[in-house]
Amino acid sequence: MPAAVASVGILTAQDGGAGCVARVWQQALWHALPVSALVLALYGYWFGIADRYRVFLYEHNGATPFDSVTGSRYWMAGLVAAGVVLTLYTGVNWLAGRAASLRGRRYALPGWRRVWLLAAFPLGVGIPAITMGVNQPVLPWRWALASTVAALVGLALALMPGAWASRRPRALAWLTVQSLGLVPALFTPLVLEAPARGLGMRISTLAAAAIAISALAAGMAWLAATAGLAARRKWPLARASNLFAGGLCMVYLVLPLAHHLAATPLGYRYITTATNFFALSPALQLAGLAIAGGCAIGAAVLQRVLAARW
Repeated sequence: MPAAVASVGILTAQDGGAGCVARVWQQALWHALPVSALVLALYGYWFGIADRYRVFLYEHNGATPFDSVTGSRYWMAGLVAAGVVLTLYTGVNWLAGRAASLRGRRYALPGWRRVWLLAAFPLGVGIPAITMGVNQPVLPWRWALASTVAALVGLALALMPGAWASRRPRALAWLTVQSLGLVPALFTPLVLEAPARGLGMRISTLAAAAIAISALAAGMAWLAATAGLAARRKWPLARASNLFAGGLCMVYLVLPLAHHLAATPLGYRYITTATNFFALSPALQLAGLAIAGGCAIGAAVLQRVLAARW
C-alpha cells in the first residue's frame, strides 16, 4: 500500500479543500491502484502459485475441486482478500492522518466510492483471468464469477472505514466496539442450523434456539449499554448504517481473515468454507441480516432518545 501513503493529498487551510474533478479522480486512482494490485497479488498466489490442495483443501473429507464445499472456498477467498484490504487500508490511512495532523494539516482522502469504482475494473477483469486461466484445474465461469462478486462486495465494505481512520480514529474505534453487539445476530442463522448440520456435536433444536435467543439478548444488551454510555458522554450520535456496516466488516471480513491466519495449521493456511459464516438457507441468512439491521436501527434510535433526555 505505499502508493496510498505517497498520495497523501495534504490540503492547507488556504485550499479550502477545493480542487478540480480531474484531481479528485486522480487521487482516487492512486488509492485504487495499490488496492487492486494487492487483491490480484493474493489471487495470483492462492490460485497460481500456492498448492491448491492446501489452500482449498482438495480431497479433504472427500472434497473435489468443483463441489459446493470447495466452491464456497473460492468465493470466500474474495472476502479474505477484502479483509486484508480492510486491515491495511485502514491502518495506512490512520498513519497518514496522524502524520498530517502532526504537521497541522488535513489529510484529504478520496471518497471510498471513487476508489471502489476505479478498482472494480482491474479486479473485474483480473480475478476471472487468474482463476480461469492459471494452474490446474481452472475454475468454471460460475465459480470465477462468484469469487469476483464476493471480492467486489467485500472491497466496498473494506474501503468504508478509511476516512474515519484518518480523521476520526477514536470514533472508528468506538464504532467497532459498538458493532460487536451485532455479531450474535449475524451468527444466529448458523446456530439455528446447527442441529441439521451436525457439525460434530449433538444439539437439539430447542437447545439451539435457546442459545440463539440468549446470544441475541446479550448482543442487544451490549448495544443498549454502549448506546447509553455514548449518550451519557455526549459522544456523536451513531448512525444505524454505520453500525450495520461495522458488524458486516467484523463477521464477514475480519473473522474469515483471522480464521485464515490464526485458526489454520502452519503450512496449511487454507480458505474457510462459507458454511462457517453463512447459513445454508438463503431465507435464514436474510433473516439474520434483517435482525442485525433492526438491532442497529434500535441502537441508533436509543442513543438519540437518551441523548435528548440527558
